[in-house]
Amino acid sequence: MGEFVRLEVDGGVGTIRLDRPPVNALNHQVQAELAEAAREAGERDDVRAVILYGGQKSFAGGADIKEMAARSYVEMQRFGAELSASLTTIAELPKPTVAAVTGYALGGGLELALTADRRVVGDNVKVGQPEIQLGIIPGAGGTQRLARLIGPSRAKDLVFTGRFVKAEEALALGLADEVVAPDDVYTAAHRWAAQFADGPAVALRAAKAAIDGGLNVDLRSGLALETQLFTGLWATEDQANGMRSFIENGPGKATFEGK
Repeated sequence: MGEFVRLEVDGGVGTIRLDRPPVNALNHQVQAELAEAAREAGERDDVRAVILYGGQKSFAGGADIKEMAARSYVEMQRFGAELSASLTTIAELPKPTVAAVTGYALGGGLELALTADRRVVGDNVKVGQPEIQLGIIPGAGGTQRLARLIGPSRAKDLVFTGRFVKAEEALALGLADEVVAPDDVYTAAHRWAAQFADGPAVALRAAKAAIDGGLNVDLRSGLALETQLFTGLWATEDQANGMRSFIENGPGKATFEGK
């Protein structure tokens, strides 16, 4: 457990909880602790799905600007690489992930939310990539994951202008997948994550690897990756149990061991 980030596990769902008041600014320590929590969540068999959560007031207001402004160019080269690697560790978690977003998710905060497979937001949120207003650009996925999620034209609008986006527009753009009352954000995210607590963990990992990996290659290569991951599941107990249950009891009644 870190000073500002902790992993809480209950009923197969792990919550990576940011707790650096007042807005969960992502300084170097927070970034390192996020990566460590993600690695732990990925390795633990009792964690089947993961929620990213910053509390009821704010998801993450962005990077710690005072810390960044004091760094030299040489220092920022190393820091920038570490920042990107930290969030990539979260994006590559081999389990379903969902960001429960309240308040603000700006700059690095939005980039953190973009690492998740799904985003549930409160109806009072404001999200955006305002780095251009500081004379810089997003440096932890805001030009890459954002464009892949909502398309290059929309991503350019947000990055070029640095404007804030409210919940309704975030939903329309595809930045958010579900909008709920602020007090219900964590509950809604947990409801989505909890459905995987007893699911076929190896197949879920394969599904995520196939989709994410396929987005980075041409269609033929993506199909080859899919075939490899698909056929590989015949080496798992879950595949045998799932198909046996289907034949004997009908669909939707299988129990899985996650191996």
